[in-house]
Formats: sequence, structure tokens, C-alpha cells
Amino acid sequence: MHRRDLLAAATAAAGGLFPGRARLDGWWRAAVGGPSATAADRMAWWREARFGMFVHFGLYALLEGAYRGRTDFGEWIRNNAQIPIDEYEPLMARFAPRRFDADAIVRMAAAAGQRYLVLTTKHHDGFCLWPTRETGWSMRGTPLQRDLLREVADACRAHGVRPCWYHSIMDWHHPDYLPRREWEAAQRPPTGAEFSRYVAFLHRQVEELLTGYGEIGVMWFDGEWEATWTAELGQALLEHVHRLQPDCLVNSRVAPQPPLPAGAPMSRPTYGDFGTPEQQVPDTGVPGVDWESCITMNHNWGFNRADRDFKSVGALVGLLVETASKGGNLLLNIGPDGDGAVPDASVERLDGLAAWMRVHATAIHGTEASPFTGTPFKATRKGRTLHCFLADWPAARTVLLPGVHDIPVRAAMLGRAEALPTRLVDAGLVVTLPAERSDPVCSVLAVEMPAAVPPAFGTRAGR
Repeated sequence: MHRRDLLAAATAAAGGLFPGRARLDGWWRAAVGGPSATAADRMAWWREARFGMFVHFGLYALLEGAYRGRTDFGEWIRNNAQIPIDEYEPLMARFAPRRFDADAIVRMAAAAGQRYLVLTTKHHDGFCLWPTRETGWSMRGTPLQRDLLREVADACRAHGVRPCWYHSIMDWHHPDYLPRREWEAAQRPPTGAEFSRYVAFLHRQVEELLTGYGEIGVMWFDGEWEATWTAELGQALLEHVHRLQPDCLVNSRVAPQPPLPAGAPMSRPTYGDFGTPEQQVPDTGVPGVDWESCITMNHNWGFNRADRDFKSVGALVGLLVETASKGGNLLLNIGPDGDGAVPDASVERLDGLAAWMRVHATAIHGTEASPFTGTPFKATRKGRTLHCFLADWPAARTVLLPGVHDIPVRAAMLGRAEALPTRLVDAGLVVTLPAERSDPVCSVLAVEMPAAVPPAFGTRAGR
């Protein structure tokens, strides 16, 4: 369920056919040509990445998703469980995440092929994961007084991962944020609140985020749907970001977007650089439209001890393949517990993704959407190479690439040296597969063509 729906209800290196393990250090700089890239190049590193890590962490993790007998809460727990502010605020004095290891988290992301990391600097409860100058409702008021953003930014740069910041526009704690939650209006009346003061506060915090931690890949905003936040305010915030860091990307949630007609395909966002479908992958990609599906491993963004329904490694690989095959990015979430430790189930799945990506990363990074429609397999293309993802091994041990009417230079399974037999038929190119699948999760057939793979293959009769 989308967060705005919850609110309404509750008020390996790119290139080469058979790559080895590659260094990621500074890969994004090569993609964009360093600082001050042209407008057309700002998106290059992000499109190259295809896969990122989302990290939801904050005070809410201390509650482990539970309150007064219910165990189905997450990062929205203060609102959805209707926790009074004077009961929620003491969590700050307990927040001492000694097991939050930024270096270990970023190393896991890098190993899994997640080339950028988005950390929640401030979620809707307003608590800040850095010792901001603007409010004591931050790490400055905690026992350890750590700057988790500094730790994450440094770790990202040490391991070739792009640091990015999530920042909530909505703020349930700031005295000038409006509207108040209906359920706490009596306890926190809006008397004296001035939203313009909150907007100035928001701009000053964004300035801290973009001047204190080096080059930031994305400002990932959220909580833009309440009536007080207008398109004009979103545009002003977007311009503020670009004054501070011209090459920083901004997601579509910086401002309320005009609604699409029912059944209409995705379109380029009016505000921001890319769309952000949540907990879903769109039915189809749209050429020229950049988008990123943000998805949890289980059912919650923030830590919930009772939520053990984690997607399998195979399902997560399938999500990554589906997004890449449609020309999108996958932002996959982890939610550390109140001590800062990443749940074992998340670590196990990141390890499984890392094992698959060690062999198959070239079929994800730097790829474009599939040139096929209606095939029983997903595909990506990169230069002269087609990648066909075979989660199920065909009983006939053959794969038809419809509309392909050129003899390939070579066909083989990624991770295997054996060249595979091919033949042309009227419908296209047939590749004969090995007797056994090359990977237990998802095998990848790589077909190198004599020329660049087109965005779509046509049919040609008479062959």
C-alpha cells in the first residue's frame, strides 16, 4: 500500500560478454564525466546503476513495529498507532545504535551490485539522523551523538557506492508543520503555527545535507501529498537543490504531480528527474521515461520484528530482472533494528543477490529495456549484446529470439565458456541450450550480435 494511501486511511562491471569481477571505485564519475555534467548527462550514472539500496532507519526501529498489543506497524508507527508526542519523544534518549555499521552495510550493497544507497536522513516523525543545527530533535540529543550521514557518506565513497539522501517533506514533530494529524489536534493545536517558517527550516536542512557531505547522487523526497505542499513550493525546493548541487538528481516526490488519466502509461514527471512507483513494478516501461521501483524485502520499510515474510532470493532476482528488462531501476530496502543491526534475513538475501550478481551483473548494469514483447523470458540489451533471463529451464532446451534474423557472433550462458549452437528460422534465431541450467536461481543467455541491438526487433517473412 502506498504511504499516501496509509495517510488517507489514518488521516560486475559494465561491458564485455563474459566479465570478471570489476572495481566499482569512481564508476559514476566515468559515467557522467566528472562534476558539472551537461543536463543530458546528469542521469547517466543512475541509468547505468539500475540497482540501489534503500535504508529506512530511525527512532521508530526501537519500537520494533509493536504498540499496545498490535505488531503490524513500521516507520509510520507514531501516526498509525496514534502515539502522543510526549510518549514518542523519550525514544531519543534511548537511541544508541551501537551496531549500526555503515561500512558493513555499504560493503553488502556493493557486493550485491547496488551502486547507490539512499538513507532516510529524516522520516515523517521528523527525527534527524545527523546533528543538524536546526533542531534538537536529532542525533545531537542522543547518547552517542553520532553523525550517521557522515559515516554512510564516507563508507559509500570508500566502496564505490553513490551516497543519496531521503528527506521527508512531511514532519509530524515540527511546530510549524501543517496540517496537524486529526487524532492529535486537541493535544497539539495549530495555534501560532506558520507553514512558511517550516518551509524555511526545510530549505536550511536541505542546505546542510548538500553542503556538508560532498557530492550527493539523489535527493529523494517524500511526503509531498498534503494540501499545504504545493507545486510552487516543490519547484522552489527543486531549484534550491540545483543551486546547491547542479548535478544532483531529484525524484518526482519533490512536488505533487498532475494526476494521470485512468489506464494511462507512465509519463515523464512534471517535477523531478524520475518517477517512483512504490511496492510495484509497472506493467511496461516507456521509452524516454526514467523510473525507479522502491520495494521492501518483507512488508515493512522500518524494522518490524514480527514481519518474517521475506521474499526469497529468487523472487528478488526476479524483481531486479523485471525492472531492468523494462528500462527501470530497483531500489531495494533494508530496515535495521533499534540497535542498528541489519536483520539476518536481509543479510542472507543480500548475500544471495551478491552470489548471483558476481556472474550476471553485466546483464543488469548499463543495460536498456528488452527489444522483445510477449516472450516467455525477460531480456536486456547493451551495445551488441542481448541478455535473456531464464528463470525456468525450457524442456525443449531451445530459446527462440523472435525477429532476430542475423547470425550472432557468439552465444553462451554467462559464467560458462561453452559456445552454444544457433540457427535461423522464419520466426527468428533459435539457440540450443546446455543440458542443465547454468544457475540455480536464474540462468542468463548472452547473445553477441554483429551490430548494436535495436530497441525493438521487427519480423521478416520469407526466411
